[in-house]
Amino acid sequence: MTTVLQIYQNQIQDQSEVTILGWVRSNRSSGKLGFLVVNDGTIFDNVQIVYKAEQLPNFLELSGIRISSAVKVTGTFCLTPTAKQQFEIQASNIEILDQASEDYPLQKKEHTYEYLREIAHLRAKTNTFNAIFRIRSSSAFAIHEFFNKNNFIYVHTPIITSNDAEGAGESFVVTTRTDDNYAEDFFGKKASLTVSGQLHAEGFAQAFRQVYTFGPTFRAENSNTTKHAAEFWMIEPEVAFIDLTENMDLIEAMVKYIINYLFNNNRRELEFLNNNGDDQLLARLQNVVDNEFVRLSYTEAITILQTAIKNGHQFENVDIFWGMDLQTEHERYLCEQETKKPTFLFNYPKDIKAFYMKVNEDNKTVAACDLLVPGIGELVGGSVRENNYDKIIARCHELQIPTADLQWYLDLRKYGYCKSAGFGLGFERLVMYVTGTLNIRDVIPFPRTPRNLLF
Repeated sequence: MTTVLQIYQNQIQDQSEVTILGWVRSNRSSGKLGFLVVNDGTIFDNVQIVYKAEQLPNFLELSGIRISSAVKVTGTFCLTPTAKQQFEIQASNIEILDQASEDYPLQKKEHTYEYLREIAHLRAKTNTFNAIFRIRSSSAFAIHEFFNKNNFIYVHTPIITSNDAEGAGESFVVTTRTDDNYAEDFFGKKASLTVSGQLHAEGFAQAFRQVYTFGPTFRAENSNTTKHAAEFWMIEPEVAFIDLTENMDLIEAMVKYIINYLFNNNRRELEFLNNNGDDQLLARLQNVVDNEFVRLSYTEAITILQTAIKNGHQFENVDIFWGMDLQTEHERYLCEQETKKPTFLFNYPKDIKAFYMKVNEDNKTVAACDLLVPGIGELVGGSVRENNYDKIIARCHELQIPTADLQWYLDLRKYGYCKSAGFGLGFERLVMYVTGTLNIRDVIPFPRTPRNLLF
């Protein structure tokens, strides 16, 4: 059996007999000549099958093969360098393994993204989503490869937990009961689906020095924006003995590695998305790998935004002040119009950041950073973790965070916790960025959002 991938890798000699299995992307016939376009799932690109009435007694039946039907094709592989396509298969036999029904919902016409979300079980058959999910797969592999090459240990952190790492309380409860008597529940206490693997990763970083998690996370935030989903994947590295500057170095190296990997392994998919969707995609990604990332303090960023307003720039939110939580429009202005490059903001006000972030000597800011990228805004968030036991306890009390279920995490500071830093990268947000996709629902195979559980 031959795959279309083998054909594109030049593993098949001209005039060789081949047999392929695949699904029909299009079928047209006129008189005594027909053309099938078939994809077998091994590569983004298709192969053209030429079938002739004089060679195939079931020509009339073949003329009626519908889109998405499964077929088995045997024929001669022929190079056609002077034609539009560089090769084709001259069929000697075509077997219809399964004829798709007439009501197959993906016909050869434009379909809206909204419509395709309603048939998420089929949308991977379209060129756009085939490209997106191939890139998603490659991005995941690139992440694992990057950390493996840099001697990180991959840690599978719990999906069921009693901790809310962000302190927001927007988590899904895991229970076997119909009431809220959690003392009698399966775990003997209230349990939730994890919102982050970071806290557990910190524990392993104190043994292995460099670790990362890459797994599903869940947030019960009733948000219907284009950037939020109830179930998503997070990459969360944690490294002992590094500071904020080294943490930003690691983020920059990882992002560039992923994009370069896609350039080397998914150029065809990126070109398709660039030519049929976001025509600035390739240029934007090239800009990322070609440039050193800019680093601005939060305080500098506020000054830049205030100056922009004085010079006539129109933001929806013009109330710019030190201590505010920047919105996407502000982040995009900074990296798209001010620096025109990927940009780190660092040393954020402590009042808008999480309890575990290390408070700087000014007692006003924390050693935290966000990576802003043109076209999307925030892509990565990271920080140095507070290593002083008394200070992190005081911070929990200040934010009214109960410490009972966090004691194991807080106690790490008693047992040789010099310092540690790490970051979180929302995988779907990364895939949105590297594909030019505008809605998170279109980079998850089967998205989970409020009031949406179709599949």
